[in-house]
Amino acid sequence: MGIIVKPLVTEKMNRESEKRNRFGFIVRPEYNKIEIKKAIEGMYNVTVVDVNTMRYSGKSKNRWTRRGLVKGRTNAYKKAIVTLKDGDTIDFYSNI
Repeated sequence: MGIIVKPLVTEKMNRESEKRNRFGFIVRPEYNKIEIKKAIEGMYNVTVVDVNTMRYSGKSKNRWTRRGLVKGRTNAYKKAIVTLKDGDTIDFYSNI
């Protein structure tokens, strides 16, 4: 399994990619910014200018149903926001 788990394709990230040329990815938590930069440059053939990372902790969730209280937990993950050089872009929809 590689460094990049999946790209973030949300409305907010689509706006960021159109305005500021920034793209989001869910990455494995044990890798740092330099390794993330090399992986994205190698996979998409672009020039990465900046990498911002943030860690999200898993949260407990409770929900009342007919069967009673259902307890669960969301996953912890690491998110990387990558700024590309002007003129470079990543097309996530080219494989569809």
